[in-house]
Amino acid sequence: MTVQGCTNATIKGVICAIMLVCFSYSNIAGQQSIQFTPTTWSHAFSAQPAPVLRIKQGDTVHTTSVDAGGMDNTGKKVTEKGNPCTGPFYVEGAEPGDVLAVTLIKVSLNRNFATTLNTLIPNMLPESKSRAMKTWKSAKQLRWRLDLDKMVGTPIDTSMHLEKLSVPLHPFLGCVGVAPEGKQMDTGASGDYGGNLDFRYMTSGTTVYLPVSHSGGLLYLGDGHAAQGDGELNGDALETSMNFSFTTRVLKKTEFPLEIPMVENADYLMFFAIKSSLNKSAKAATVALKNWLQNKYGLSLKQASQVIGPAVQYRIPKIAWRVSEVVALIPKHILNQIEN
Repeated sequence: MTVQGCTNATIKGVICAIMLVCFSYSNIAGQQSIQFTPTTWSHAFSAQPAPVLRIKQGDTVHTTSVDAGGMDNTGKKVTEKGNPCTGPFYVEGAEPGDVLAVTLIKVSLNRNFATTLNTLIPNMLPESKSRAMKTWKSAKQLRWRLDLDKMVGTPIDTSMHLEKLSVPLHPFLGCVGVAPEGKQMDTGASGDYGGNLDFRYMTSGTTVYLPVSHSGGLLYLGDGHAAQGDGELNGDALETSMNFSFTTRVLKKTEFPLEIPMVENADYLMFFAIKSSLNKSAKAATVALKNWLQNKYGLSLKQASQVIGPAVQYRIPKIAWRVSEVVALIPKHILNQIEN
């Protein structure tokens, strides 16, 4: 069955009026492949908006996001700036206390330009706080050209010193999050619910695990990045719109206890912490990894220390003005050697 443009009056009345979206799907063994075209975007991780779509575990959703400035794949501004996200998606069977596993099947660029800022965030500048803030407030947005064949990006507004500059592209989603417990959070924020994690490993083939606080999870995705160095030190990555597809699973709290976001790819398990300083974030990420090892494998602290000490790796996806994000990574080939 295909719905195109919601032009049929009956379909429009039954489906469009209820869901306010246009989508097509094919039913395969009870699971659907859904083409979802967003017409509105959210600027908060919240339990308040009505879901844009209800999906079942195992359904595959193919959709798009606009860039952080609200521009779509044609460069048209379709919503306000501020990391607008696609969603929320209601995942049937997800209940508070569960964990929602979101597998990003494919994340790909859908236009030939990105934008970023021409400065560094204030706390990375060697100036006084007042001068650094003045520099930040005077920053300008620059465009980069994205070569989708060679998968490299080059600045368009260059000085003679940058004429040969190019960086490899690595498309990923900056925002993957569910509605948080308590008050809503804007889409620039991050926490135990996921959110604006800005982590380059959130790309094709990655699974993001998020603790659920509301029925249906209420999943949001967006904030496409063509490339980003650790720390997101421009305040922006190479911001762009994106095509992406995803599927979900619900893990019951009794089988998969998790209190902070975790990410998994073919090589690593990764544990997030977002605190007021790098030291506090590094400690929280390490404790999360330690707790996982002890819960999963029944290790003592001494035993867990022999896994973490020689093998842990750390990444710093984001250093914001008030918080810092640290991810503790443990290689899977190390975990595979632990006996249950």
